[in-house]
Amino acid sequence: MAAVSQLDRGARRFPVYGWLGAAILLAGQAALLAGSQIAATWLTPIMWTGYFLLADGLLARLRGHGWLNGYPRDVPLVALISVLVWLLFEACNLRMLNWAYAGLPSNPWVRNAGYLWSFATIMPGVFVTADLAAAAYQRLAGAPTASLQRRPVGPAWAWFLAGLGLVTIPLLLPAEQAAYLFGAVWIGFILLLDPINQRLGLPSLRVELRHGRLRPLAAFLVAGLICGLLWEGWNLQAAKAGGAYWIYTFPGALRITGLYYGHMPIEGLLGFLPFALELRAFYLLLRTLLGGSRVFGPSPLGE
Repeated sequence: MAAVSQLDRGARRFPVYGWLGAAILLAGQAALLAGSQIAATWLTPIMWTGYFLLADGLLARLRGHGWLNGYPRDVPLVALISVLVWLLFEACNLRMLNWAYAGLPSNPWVRNAGYLWSFATIMPGVFVTADLAAAAYQRLAGAPTASLQRRPVGPAWAWFLAGLGLVTIPLLLPAEQAAYLFGAVWIGFILLLDPINQRLGLPSLRVELRHGRLRPLAAFLVAGLICGLLWEGWNLQAAKAGGAYWIYTFPGALRITGLYYGHMPIEGLLGFLPFALELRAFYLLLRTLLGGSRVFGPSPLGE
C-alpha cells in the first residue's frame, strides 16, 4: 500500500501503457476495416486487452494509481480467476444452452488459446470499468458522505438459500426449460456468495446496503452495462467481418420488445448488471481462497 500512496502523492500522469492500449484499439479497428481475417477472428481479446490498458491508464490519471501501476501482481491473479469463473459459466451453459460460438479456428490448440485469452480479459475489463466509474464520480462529486443509517437486508441464511436455489434449480431442469432461467444463475451466485464473503470479513454487498454505501453497487452496475455494450458491439463487428463470434439462443417468449443490440435481444442487456456484481463476489472469495490476501495484501476491490 505504501507504493500506492507514493503514486497518489505524485503527479498523475497518463501512463505509457494507456497509450499502448489506445494504439491496440486503433490498430484492431484499422485491421478489421482493412479486411484482416486475423483481426476478425481475434477481435474480442484484442479489443479487450487494449481497452483494459487504456481504461487503467485513465484510472491512473484520475486516481493516481490503477491496477497495473498500483497492484501489478494482482493482474495475473484476476486474469486467472476470470478464466476459472467463466469456465464455470461455460459448464452451466452446457446444460442451459444460452449461447454458442461460431467462426472459431479449426485447430483445437489455437481455438483453446483464443478461449483462454478471451476469458482472461473479462474480469479485468469489468473491474477497471467499475473503478473508473467510481473515480470519475468521486472527481465530480467529491468525497463520499458517511452514512450511519442501518437498512434492513434480511438474514444471511435467506440470501444463501435463495442463491443456492436460483443456481441449482435451473441446472436440474430440461434444457428447453432451463434456457428461460439463465437470469437466475446471474442473480443466484450473488446471493449465494455474498453471505460467505461477509462471514470471511471481505467486502460484501449486504454490508454496503445495510450501511447505505451505494457507490460500489452503482459503480458495478454501470460497469456491467458499459462492458455489455462494448462486448456486443465488438461481437457484431466480428460477425459481420466473418470472424469468431457468439450467438444467443434467447427464448422467444422472453423477447418482449423484439429489439436487438448486436446479436443480443435488448432485454438480455439487463443481465450484464448483476453479472458485474457476481464477478466481484467470485473474485473476492477466490482471491482469498487462493491466498491472495496473504501473498499480495489487501484486495484492490476492498478500497
